[in-house]
Amino acid sequence: MATATRVFCSRLSGVAVFDPNGDQIGKVRDVVVTLRLGNQPPRTLGLVVEIQQRRRIFLPVTRVTSFESDAVVLGTGTLNLKRFEQRPGETLVLAELLDRRGTLVEGDVAVSVSDAAIEQARNRDWVLTRLAVREITGKRITRRGHVRQVEWNAVTGLALSSADQGADSLLAVYEDMKAADVANALRELPAERRQQIAEAFADERLADVLEELPEEDQVEIIGRLMGARAADVLEAMDPDDAADLLAEFPAAERERLLALMEPDEAKPVRQLMAYSEDTAGGLMTSEPVILSPDATIAEALARVREPELSAALATQVYVVRPPVATPTGTFLGLVHIQRLLREPPSSLVSGVIDDELDPLTTGTSLPQLTRYFATYNLVAAPVVDDDNHLVGAVTVDDLLDSLLPEDWREDRDD
Repeated sequence: MATATRVFCSRLSGVAVFDPNGDQIGKVRDVVVTLRLGNQPPRTLGLVVEIQQRRRIFLPVTRVTSFESDAVVLGTGTLNLKRFEQRPGETLVLAELLDRRGTLVEGDVAVSVSDAAIEQARNRDWVLTRLAVREITGKRITRRGHVRQVEWNAVTGLALSSADQGADSLLAVYEDMKAADVANALRELPAERRQQIAEAFADERLADVLEELPEEDQVEIIGRLMGARAADVLEAMDPDDAADLLAEFPAAERERLLALMEPDEAKPVRQLMAYSEDTAGGLMTSEPVILSPDATIAEALARVREPELSAALATQVYVVRPPVATPTGTFLGLVHIQRLLREPPSSLVSGVIDDELDPLTTGTSLPQLTRYFATYNLVAAPVVDDDNHLVGAVTVDDLLDSLLPEDWREDRDD
C-alpha cells in the first residue's frame, strides 16, 4: 500500500481507519479544517470517524501516521470516544466546502469546488493546499468542462457560505454509501444544507434514505418538499414506511399528500394506516413476494432475486389463490427460500408449501409478535385477515423498530 503525501478528501470518505495493531476502529466520514485569514491555506485539524453504533468521533490529524490508498493508519495513544461536535470556526470539507462557489483570481471566473486536497507542510502540519474546481456558466456548473486543480489562494469567496451552494460533488461522495450511512451523514449537516442535499437526490434514493432517518427528520424533509415531489417520494417508499411517515402529519396535510399520490400507490398506504401501530397490521408491509399455486420454482427464485426486495422479505414466498395482490385470495401457505433452492426449477410451488405454520392476524399484538418470531426463529411472517386472505407480511427489522426506543437511531453515549 502506497503512503500518500497529498490526499484528496473525497477519496477519504469511507476509508477504513486502523489502530497500530491493525484492528479497524471505524471509517472516515469527513475532514475538519479551520479557515484562516488572508491567503493562508486552511489548517487541517483532524478527521470525523464513524465507529460502532454509527457514533462519530473526532480524530486529531496528529494521531495519523500515514494516509494509504485504502486505509488510514494511527499511531499509539488514547482514542477519545466523545461524540464529535463541530466547533465555531471549523469547516467540514465534504459536508460544507464541496460545491461551494468562489471566483478564480485569474480571469475572474466563477467556479464550484469539486474536491480539496490536504498535504503535509514542512512543519509537519497538514494543510488544505489545492482545490479541484469546475467553471460555472451563468448559474450552472459546466458539467462537460475540465476539472482544474488550483492552489487554495487562487480562489476567492470560499470563506463565507453561499446561499446557492450546489450539491453535485457531495452527492458523488454519497453515491456508493449505504442508505443508512447517508442518513447518518445528513443528520450531521446544518438544516438548510441537509434539505438542499435531500432535494437533490433522485426519488428512489431519497425514499431509501428517509426510511433510515428518525421520524422528525423525515417529517421535516417531506414537509418542505413541493407537494408533487413529496408525493413522488412517498410512492417510492415501502408502503409501511410511507404509512408510518404520513401518520406523523396533521390529518389535513396527510390527506392532501395522499390525494397527490397515484390512486394505486395510495391505496395500500391507506389500508395500512387503518391498523393500530402496535399490531401486526400496523407493522406489516403489503408487498411481500406472492405467487399463485401454478407458479414454478424458477418463477419464485426470480422473484426473490429482485434487487429492490429486502433481505428479510426474500426469505419467503407466499402462495395464495387468485388474486395475488393484497388482499389476496385464500392463503395456502409459504415456501422458505432454502426449500426453493433444493427443488427442480420446473416444479410447482404448490408442491412444496409449508402449511404447518399458522399465519399472524392483523390484530396480533406486539408481545405476541415477539414470542412468535422468537419461537419459530423467523425473519418474516405472513399476515392474514379474518377471512384468511393474505394482507401482508411482518419482517424482523420492522419488529425491532417497534421494540427499540424511539431515539435508537440517534448517536448515544451510554
